[in-house]
Amino acid sequence: MQVAKCRFDPYSPLFPLPITEEFPYVYLDGISLKRSWGGEVRNVSVLVAVGVGRSGYRDVLGVAEGCKEDKESWGGFLRYLKARGLKGVKLFISDKCLGLIESLSEYYPDVPWQRCVVHFYRNILSKVPRGRMKEVALMLKAIYAQEDSKEAEKKARYVIGKLKEMKLAAAAKILEEGYGETMTYYQFPPEHHRSIRTNNPLERIMREIRRRTRVVGCFPDGGSALMLAAARLRYITGRKWGTTKYMDMEKMHDLENMKAG
Repeated sequence: MQVAKCRFDPYSPLFPLPITEEFPYVYLDGISLKRSWGGEVRNVSVLVAVGVGRSGYRDVLGVAEGCKEDKESWGGFLRYLKARGLKGVKLFISDKCLGLIESLSEYYPDVPWQRCVVHFYRNILSKVPRGRMKEVALMLKAIYAQEDSKEAEKKARYVIGKLKEMKLAAAAKILEEGYGETMTYYQFPPEHHRSIRTNNPLERIMREIRRRTRVVGCFPDGGSALMLAAARLRYITGRKWGTTKYMDMEKMHDLENMKAG
């Protein structure tokens, strides 16, 4: 059994380990924590990248402090990952953060991006009255239950029409403008779809970090927030999360061979 190891050293952040394996799938997310600054309480973001390697195991690729989840912070983080050797990426998965999307196009312009379907649901449902949320949620799930992108797009167009009939124009607009960003996963093996259409694998880790940092309340500085988050990530990856095979990557090899042939 292969044991996944963290690719960073939280006790020596200036000398991170190189990334030597290829990671076809990379999940990106950030979490906002509180820190004191000149007597005031301000936000600090901790940015995290998790990848699924050619071996099929998950690995924490990096963690860094950002002032906020903007283009400057995400750009610096992606530059840091690329400098350490992150390559072989076939798909990035994340929520829609404009700073992140702009930075991806700069540092990995040829790699497609998958918008998290769950976050997309939430964006749409925020425009739906509580009494109709369950009905609309079922309609949205039906879109992503289709067997291919052509049928999913057809279903999306149908749901957009239904939302407009229901007088939910704001929800229909979000769906109409964004559904294309959520269907990139159809380009990849069907066996992987459930795992790559959302950012859930990383979100669970971020919830654990938030749970552990909540007891601290406000950190004295960004460095201490980063150190605690990194230590928690190391603990998580050393347990079942990092030692269990997550995907059968032979399906990816088969797809690549088919395209090459």
